[in-house]
Amino acid sequence: MRIGFIGLGSMGSAIAVNLAKAGHDVRAWNRSKVAQESVPGVSLVELAADAFKADAVFTMLSDDPAIREVILDAGLLASAQPGLTHVVTSTISVAFARELELLHEEAGLGYVSAPVLGRPNVAASGQLNILAAGKAEALAAIEPLLVPLSKKVWKLGDNPARANTAKLACNMMIAMAIEAMAESVVLTESVGLDRADFFELILSTLFSGRAYESYSAQITEQSFEPGFKAKLALKDMRLATEFSHEIGRTLPMLEAVREGLDRAVTAGLGDKDWSIMADMTVRGGDALASRKINLEI
Repeated sequence: MRIGFIGLGSMGSAIAVNLAKAGHDVRAWNRSKVAQESVPGVSLVELAADAFKADAVFTMLSDDPAIREVILDAGLLASAQPGLTHVVTSTISVAFARELELLHEEAGLGYVSAPVLGRPNVAASGQLNILAAGKAEALAAIEPLLVPLSKKVWKLGDNPARANTAKLACNMMIAMAIEAMAESVVLTESVGLDRADFFELILSTLFSGRAYESYSAQITEQSFEPGFKAKLALKDMRLATEFSHEIGRTLPMLEAVREGLDRAVTAGLGDKDWSIMADMTVRGGDALASRKINLEI
């Protein structure tokens, strides 16, 4: 199948390469220059519009404004190949997902929201969890393409916004888990209990699972090289907050983690992993100053 791909960051590149490995003709475009050797098997094209001359096109762009600029403002839906299905794997707002669904329907194109769970290394190994929602015919058209990319495709119904809401909720819960572990360290280290020993306790008893295993290790090692950047996590928490307000609810834990990520980004740590918020919580009032000093040394 001929597949277009837009957005060759660390996640997008891994997905595009796996589609090519599965035998598809993948033609990709990125806003900044990409070295051909970084995406073996993928053909790089000159224009984003070229990627829409395909049976399906995947979009992995950073946020709503990027998709609006690259896809909508450029009129790519009007010039797309007839019958194309557009798969948006980005984490976007619920409101924008609804808008995209309507615009694709008006253009006579298929649309599927398919945000993913997993870091770039998970994407490279084809073990993503993909949250997919859209009309049955659109899902059926692209489901075979998702198989080589995923551990499991979670089909969430015919309303694309369901997938985007679920993704925001997942990221919200991970952020809450990071903050919970940080606050537990504040208590346990105050009585001299090593954080590694405490995390061994909770992982062996109450809180096993990938999020706790991965982020407890980062908190223990104080290693915050980005798997998922804090500035992107903050964007997701803002989107979740916007939707909570839309449905007339205030979510206190969401507000807390959004504020924690905002402090990290404001302190110049937006390119660190989002688990940096745990380091700031543990350090308390000295977090901003100490981290800035460490970064300058």
